[in-house]
Amino acid sequence: MRIFSTNRLDETLVSANGGGGLDGWLFRRLCLFALLPTTVIALLLLGFSTYWHLQELRTLARAEAQAAALQVAEIATVPLARADLGALQRIASVANQRQGFNHVQIISADGRVLAGAGRPGDADTGTRILTQPIPAAHAGGAPGMMRIEISLRDVFAAQRAQALKALLLLACGLVAAGLIVWRSARRLGAPITSLADAARRLTRGELPASIPVTADGEIGYLQQGFNAAADALRNADYRLQFRIEQALKLRRQNAALETASQARALFLAAASHDLRQPLYALTLFSSALSLGEKDPARLSRIAHIQDCVGSLDHLFNELLDLSRLDAGAMQPSLSDFPLDGLFDEISRTFRMAAEKRGLRLQLRKTDAWVRCDRVMLARILNNLVCNAIRYTNSGGVLVGARRQSGGLRIDVWDTGPGIADEHRARVFEEFYQANCPPRSGERPGLGLGLATVQRLCALLEIPITLHSQLGHGCLFSVHVPMAATPRPEIAAPAASDQPLDVSGLRVLVIDDEPIILEGIQVLMESWGCQVRTAEDGRQAMQVAQSWVRPPDIVISDLKLGDGRSGLDVLNALARHYGSASHPPFARLLITGETKSDRLREISAAKIPVLYKPVSPNQLREAIVATLALKLAA
Repeated sequence: MRIFSTNRLDETLVSANGGGGLDGWLFRRLCLFALLPTTVIALLLLGFSTYWHLQELRTLARAEAQAAALQVAEIATVPLARADLGALQRIASVANQRQGFNHVQIISADGRVLAGAGRPGDADTGTRILTQPIPAAHAGGAPGMMRIEISLRDVFAAQRAQALKALLLLACGLVAAGLIVWRSARRLGAPITSLADAARRLTRGELPASIPVTADGEIGYLQQGFNAAADALRNADYRLQFRIEQALKLRRQNAALETASQARALFLAAASHDLRQPLYALTLFSSALSLGEKDPARLSRIAHIQDCVGSLDHLFNELLDLSRLDAGAMQPSLSDFPLDGLFDEISRTFRMAAEKRGLRLQLRKTDAWVRCDRVMLARILNNLVCNAIRYTNSGGVLVGARRQSGGLRIDVWDTGPGIADEHRARVFEEFYQANCPPRSGERPGLGLGLATVQRLCALLEIPITLHSQLGHGCLFSVHVPMAATPRPEIAAPAASDQPLDVSGLRVLVIDDEPIILEGIQVLMESWGCQVRTAEDGRQAMQVAQSWVRPPDIVISDLKLGDGRSGLDVLNALARHYGSASHPPFARLLITGETKSDRLREISAAKIPVLYKPVSPNQLREAIVATLALKLAA
């Protein structure tokens, strides 16, 4: 497996030496770095030594000439006092014969040249003029002066000879230094070259073995450091390969989970459409069977059938809620409402179930108003209370509210077996159940109630917490924001056990299942309704042609047999009666769809909807509520 994606180091080495090998490039650089300062220093030393030697030679020549001039001046003292020109001339001639003297003159005090020998030299040949006074021979005598011109040609010749010797010595020294540098560069370049080769192999994706440590000092530290880096790279490569394998494994697992999620969605769609249809029909016919039945044995059997249908209905509702939440088809509608009214509904719903199990259900009165989606909050509390009653064997369930941190905390507290620590983090997962068996003879749930609660709380952005201790029950707490300005509660009319009156209503029912049409027709005709049925849009339009006056309510399935949507048929009926935007009849959808696109389509239509299977009481209440909304509009 390749660690590096570029051979930048290799390209750098090649470009640095013009395409040659690292050994030659390094050798030339080391030789240059070693010989260049040596040569410069040697040349500087040679220049300075030659210069100072020349100065010493000049000083020495001048000192010798000065000593000779003084000696000649002493000899010329007496002849000068006697004005013996012949003697002075002989003295000048003898002095001029001295090596290095070009021209000698004896001059009187008044500046006359009394004697001279030699010829003046060229100033460009390196001559120097020395003057030496000649003292008077006796008191009152006239002094004189000697003027001597000396030549530095011999000094220059000695300088050239000295420089040549220095150059020869420098050449020998450079040759010896070059040999030393060459051997040192070879010895120093070998480990560096091996390091460069190993680094080049790294750039090609190879992982070389550790190189031998062949030197001390910095090179040895560099080799040891490279070996440590190579070991770290090998370990990183192994870890990277392991992580890649783990990532691929997780990717496959995620793909499998996504496939499973899609399969679950397909199953829910099939269950909603294919299984809910006969379940819905079973609900209708079981209700129709009880009409006018007096035989206790048959009524008992019908009650058992209705219990089974109710259990299936509860299961489908849980699955449907999760599917709708996943699809994003459920959106909260916030409003301010009194919490005590919701508590009363929960009490009416579950009190009989709690008493049947020998439990006490207590909901404490409260005057608090909350701001939330009332339907969703009711579903949350219903699921929590239902779970508490199902898994509590003795004692009871307490529901109360307490103001806390600017909001309201709603507690559902039971005296059940509790949840162990290892299960608390997963009790909100789908289909997960802790080891809490229900009462004897009760069917356990599927682990969807708390999953639905958690999804609804996340959608409403309200936190939910769980506190539990084995053997001491569970406490679920939901934190809900309070209403800004609580309003006085209007007393709701007392609940009546008498069924809602829907007699005399003109109802058009549209469904592609004949057995459902038959069941709903039998049921609604028993309520005193005038019912017409249609299996598709074409038959619905035929009914509309025969009914000049619009029906009071049209109940339609979403998915019809001719491939049309129930929404399209409802719109077509509205256009037939004169106004598509304000239809003259109430509209109610009944469907078993869970596909996300269909759920969003239903939500966008803003039409009341029921999800199959629908109990007779639910259907009656939905009809009355839909008609009330139509009248209010």
